[in-house]
Amino acid sequence: MNRTGTIERGYCGIALYNPKTVFNIGTCMRNCMCFGADFISIIGPRYHKFRNQAGDTLKTWRHIPVYEYLSFDDFYNHIPHDCQLVSIEVDGESIKTYTHPERIIYLFGPEDGTLPKLPGKRIKLDTKFCLNLAVTTGIVLFDRQTKRGAQ
Repeated sequence: MNRTGTIERGYCGIALYNPKTVFNIGTCMRNCMCFGADFISIIGPRYHKFRNQAGDTLKTWRHIPVYEYLSFDDFYNHIPHDCQLVSIEVDGESIKTYTHPERIIYLFGPEDGTLPKLPGKRIKLDTKFCLNLAVTTGIVLFDRQTKRGAQ
């Protein structure tokens, strides 16, 4: 149910692939709480102690499930049935024209690299330069909230 009392259909989650900095993970978690994401996945061996992040002042892990996967294959094998996986990268369809599906996981790459080419859709934010991971998650979740709220 959203803030206006309307029942929402579907769900969305974010997946952080091999994130580099602890503070960005915390801020991404806070973004999920602020914009209504239903779950968070952290993929890769680089960092797996998500609790007590300085950027997550809401202690999101108390309210939204956080799943940890050591590899992309493990994560991919646990994607819910009929859920789309969409990569957020520097190439792909512009978010300006993108229609967010009912069930989705947004996959974000590391701060110091890019995502591997994966099957499925890729969307991009139209910027002159790459954005910080936490900023990007906030923009994508805000865009979903804004566009789906209008449906």
